Order: sequence, then structure tokens, then C-alpha cells
Amino acid sequence: MKNLKSRIIAPFFVVIGACSGAEPTTYTQTQKDSITLMTAEDVSYQPLNPARGDASPQAGVLWGDISKDVASGMVLKFSDGFSSPPHIHNITYRAIVISGAIHNDDPDAANMWMGPGTFWTQPAGEVHITSAQSGVGGTGFLEILEGPYLVQPGELAFESGEHPLNLESSNMVWMNADQMNWIKVDDIEDGPEVTLLWGNLSESALSGSMIRLPPGYQANLSTHGGELKSVIIQGNVTHTVAGVTAPTDINAGSYFASAENIPHTLSCNIETACLVYIRTEGRFQIK
Repeated sequence: MKNLKSRIIAPFFVVIGACSGAEPTTYTQTQKDSITLMTAEDVSYQPLNPARGDASPQAGVLWGDISKDVASGMVLKFSDGFSSPPHIHNITYRAIVISGAIHNDDPDAANMWMGPGTFWTQPAGEVHITSAQSGVGGTGFLEILEGPYLVQPGELAFESGEHPLNLESSNMVWMNADQMNWIKVDDIEDGPEVTLLWGNLSESALSGSMIRLPPGYQANLSTHGGELKSVIIQGNVTHTVAGVTAPTDINAGSYFASAENIPHTLSCNIETACLVYIRTEGRFQIK
């Protein structure tokens, strides 16, 4: 399993600037209907593998349908001390630890506990195990670009040509407005930071990134040319879409989404920084 100590970030085509609240905007009914907000408390969970009974991880689907051939996102909860048998998946997934400590590696690998904010990938067909640390358990966000999501015996292993990645949160390279000297920025200090996790931000291309908002910071997040899907990974955020939704307090495991060109106002609490995962089609904007 690869464990990278650094990551070079390609040009972002992202605008980062100071935020003074969302500008009043008139939306079409189609745009309004695209706005989705699901708090962590509203996520409905079911056993990922009912045959394992209480030992099964619990899956809460945020979007899509993991039983069908569609892109999906879900929150997985692993119980204290959970450990899977060696297995494979039929498709590749990407994931981020939300809480606790999770191990995901070859069956014979020593435990390498991944903490909150850590990003990992699991290629289709590769035998591995997944565990949650005793005493703390583990919760993660998991995303697939195709389905269905199946757990299969290790004997069915196959080579997909992909390679796994474990990127510990402390090894990520975060870039702020001062370091993004190829884009237009306002004069701000201690503003938001961004790290690209997968894909690229060219026109209409899919990508996944994380945004880090400083404590007490307010930002408007929107996309250009495609939909936005976003999951709170860490911290407490007040979310609103001006003129459409009321301010709502959301925390880790919550989900929001919309069509393009709809600013989501995010206000990070004053106690801790906030980590927000975003999946976009093309460019996104933070200001």
C-alpha cells in the first residue's frame, strides 16, 4: 500500500477571496429543486452485509444507490474493534476518514491507523482487509463512480491496473490564496485552503477536493459548469443558500448538493477548523 508523504497539486482554476455573505440571486425552479441538504442526523443506516449481523458495518447512503450501476456516496460506520476477512470489491472506491481510526491494507500488512481527514483509495479486484481500532471504532465517507458496490471473496481477485493510496491528513499539501498566484484573489489573510485529492479541474472533468475553512470563517462555495456534491468531514458548519434555505447547523457526515452557479454559504464555527469534501464537474469557486 502506498503511503505518500507529499502530493503535488496541479493548477486549480479556483477563485478564492473574501466573503461578505451570499449575493441576492434569483433562481429558476429547476435550480431550487436541485438544492439538497441532509444533516448527519437525517442519514438512514442499514447493514452493509446483513449476513454478518451486528458485526456488519452500517451504511448510510447520501446520494445514488450502491446496489445499482450509478455513482454513489455513503457514510460507513465500523464498530469498535471491527475487522473484515480478506475480500475484494468489484469496483474502485475512494474514501475519507471522518472519525475514529481505520486500517485498510493488504491482509498481511501491519496496522496503519488512519485518523480523521485521511484519504485512501481501494482498487477494484485487490485483496485487502478493513479494520476499526479498538476503543474508538471508525466512521468514513466512501464514494464510487459506478456500481453496484459488492463485497466478494478474496479468491475472486483480479488485476485492475490501479494502485492503492493511503494519504494521511498531515501529509497533504494545502494551498491558500497567497500560494495560488496564477488566479485572481482578494486581499485576505488566514483564508480557506484547498487540496486536490483526485481527478482534475479542467472543463467538465470530475474531481474531488477538500476545503479547509479557518475557525469563524464564512465562505461562499459554488461550481461553474457542473453539479456540486459536498460532505462535511470535520467541524460544525452553518449552511444556507440565500433566498432559498434557512440557516442550518450541520456537522461531520452531513451532505449538501446543487446544480451549478448556486452559492452555498458556509460559516465555520469559531472553535475548530472545518474540513469539507467537494466533488465537482469542472471548476469551483470559494469567495
